[in-house]
Amino acid sequence: MLSHVDKSNHPTMVDVGKKETTHRTACARAVIIFPEDLIEADKDPLLTKKGPVIDTAIVAGVLAAKKTHHLIPFCHPIPIEDCSIKIEWNAKKELEVLCSVRATHKTGVEMEALTGASVAALTVYDMCKSLSHEIQIQKVVLVSKTGGKTDFLELEKL
Repeated sequence: MLSHVDKSNHPTMVDVGKKETTHRTACARAVIIFPEDLIEADKDPLLTKKGPVIDTAIVAGVLAAKKTHHLIPFCHPIPIEDCSIKIEWNAKKELEVLCSVRATHKTGVEMEALTGASVAALTVYDMCKSLSHEIQIQKVVLVSKTGGKTDFLELEKL
C-alpha cells in the first residue's frame, strides 16, 4: 500500500503525529559526467565566467535541502540540524556530489538529501553549460539512511 494515498485513493500527507522522534540521517549521491574533451583540456571546466562553481553548488544544495518541503508535495518541514555537501572528482573523472543531512524528528531526511544532491548537480550544470550541453547528470541515488523503522546502505558501487 502506498503511504501517500488514502483509503479513497486520493493523495494525502502521512500523519507522523504518533511516530517516535529519533535521530535521522541520510546521504545521497549525484554524478556529473563531463565530455572527455573538457576533462582532457588544459583548462579546468569548473573555472567559468559565472564564478566559483563548486562553492555556488554547495550553497544551492544546502538551500534546496532546507526547502525540500516547499518543492515536494507531502514532505514534512523538518528542522535540519546539519547538511553538508561535498563535490569532488572521483577515480573515473566524474564529478561526484554527496549530500548528507541530519535531524532529530519523526520522519526521515532522505528526500532532503536527494534534493540537496540534485540541486547541487543542477547548479554545476547551469554554471558549466556554456562549455558544453553534453554534460550529464546521472545516477541520483540514496546512499544511506539511518533512523526510523529501517536503516539502508547502498551496496552497489558506482
